[in-house]
Amino acid sequence: MAALDRVKVLVLGDSGVGKSSLVHLLCQNQVLGNPSWTVGCSVDVRIHDYKEGTPEEKTYYIELWDVGGSVGSASSVKSTRAVFYNSVNGIILVHDLTNKKSSQNLYRWSLEALNRDVAPTGVLVTNGDYDREQFADNQIPLLVIGTKLDQIPETKRNEVLTRTAFLAEDFNAEEINLDCTNPRYLAAGSSNAVKLSRFFDKVIEKRYLLRDGNQIPGFSDRKRFGGGALKSLHYD
Repeated sequence: MAALDRVKVLVLGDSGVGKSSLVHLLCQNQVLGNPSWTVGCSVDVRIHDYKEGTPEEKTYYIELWDVGGSVGSASSVKSTRAVFYNSVNGIILVHDLTNKKSSQNLYRWSLEALNRDVAPTGVLVTNGDYDREQFADNQIPLLVIGTKLDQIPETKRNEVLTRTAFLAEDFNAEEINLDCTNPRYLAAGSSNAVKLSRFFDKVIEKRYLLRDGNQIPGFSDRKRFGGGALKSLHYD
């Protein structure tokens, strides 16, 4: 059997948001019984059928790189972590739906990964705003995943999900919210499974199938970011 082509997808987010549990669920289709802190980076592989059910269908390996640490780490730690950011084809940004700070920090995680060759500049400006020009040239497909959906009280759910929808919109990314201890959230045919498959298809297209002039839209295609404007992150 011929070796399968593969793509590299980073899984980024604060410690404790459930990245390891998510990766295990995505790759093994099982709940991770005893998750532990990730030191450095852990890599697992998911088999994905590109354009499943069509004449273009082809199987690929999706390497999911679960990067440990904190976005507020010392510069020496960030420099060490930067080695994991080479040759990236896609990024999954993971946040805890019960923790606003983990959601806000996704901007800083993305900046750290996308600006891996320069000093990280993803810092708060004023009133919780970020400089949109930091993201202007990004062409890497992104997916935002919120975890611990089961821990949000029903009375707060609409408020939380409305806020996180703005977060995904800022990244021009689709959004999946789930509970990593319940595989049904990614059941075949579900809306979440469709979004996940669509994201992996985009990553593969960007890596293997698209050429200059046919790139997947990135942040620069969003009119909201024009002129380097600043905007509230909706965490009032």
